[in-house]
Amino acid sequence: MSLFSPLRVGALNLPSRIVMAPMTRNRSPGQAPNALNAEYYAQRASAGLIVTEGTTPDASGRGYIDIPGLYDAAQVEGWCQVADAVHAKGGHIFVQLMHTGRISHPDFLDGAAPVAPSAIQAPGQIYTHEGMKPHGTPRALAAAEIPALIATYGRAAKLAREAGLDGVEVHGANGYLPGQFLAPNVNQRNDEWGGSVENRARFLLGAVDAALAAIGADRVGVRLSPGGVFNDIHDAPATYAYVAAELAKRRLAYLHIFDTKPGFDVAALIRAHYKDTLILNGGYDRARAEADIASGLADLIAFGVPFLANPDLPERLAQGAALNTPDQATFYGGGAKGYTDYPVLAA
Repeated sequence: MSLFSPLRVGALNLPSRIVMAPMTRNRSPGQAPNALNAEYYAQRASAGLIVTEGTTPDASGRGYIDIPGLYDAAQVEGWCQVADAVHAKGGHIFVQLMHTGRISHPDFLDGAAPVAPSAIQAPGQIYTHEGMKPHGTPRALAAAEIPALIATYGRAAKLAREAGLDGVEVHGANGYLPGQFLAPNVNQRNDEWGGSVENRARFLLGAVDAALAAIGADRVGVRLSPGGVFNDIHDAPATYAYVAAELAKRRLAYLHIFDTKPGFDVAALIRAHYKDTLILNGGYDRARAEADIASGLADLIAFGVPFLANPDLPERLAQGAALNTPDQATFYGGGAKGYTDYPVLAA
């Protein structure tokens, strides 16, 4: 096995084990994908699999400027444009479903408070159309509201397939809403949605189950960041051991792990409980990627910033060619500059 070996992943036959990691780019005004987004993803269709930027399954999950959604007709039309462009280049694409929860602000929510497991404000600030502001103080979701919010993941998954996208990735990483439920420092509920690890995992597993009921387990992936502290999340390895074991029962297309090197062996912990298709992500180069695939630690490797700056990353990795230098000033927001204008290798 190598990074360039084909692999069956869920319902898809992928040409390689190279994955484009999800990366927020803030270039979808009105929360609907557009022609520029379609061009960006189509340029990167040589990836074995593309996972899109975080896309909210519900209006209550909006956070950050100009991130896309997947809950209305205009968004479905926009994603159809993206899917068609990627498929025309022979690519495969999953959309990542991301509800930001407390990592938002009333400015993004028509004046409403963000929702969260508990009314605990995230530290730090968020960039709004009026500049930097503290994260909004969230309101705790009522227990009666939660099943309907979980159901939005199933609705979004169904809309993804209507748009022609190949599947969905439920975003349980990086301190967004499912991760907020998982983390005891953020989830201080004493009902069936908090307390024990089984209760704290109920939201994430419910969202996954809603998606797989809508489109089938072979078109659903999940992303986790065990031990990650982004967005002020603090949790124990035992939480992720439990979640990995539960996800293994569902025979998903894949489990996608973002490893932030938190002081324990994340990949080994997950592999002990999850034997099916595993994607690892976090600072990989070709040599390390090949080693982890050859050892069986991972089945696929996701690359983030290298794909941002190198539309033809698989070819560059195969040739050992130099990589373009990413322009950090254009990572978030703007137009084509730093988005669709990175050069490919000369023919």
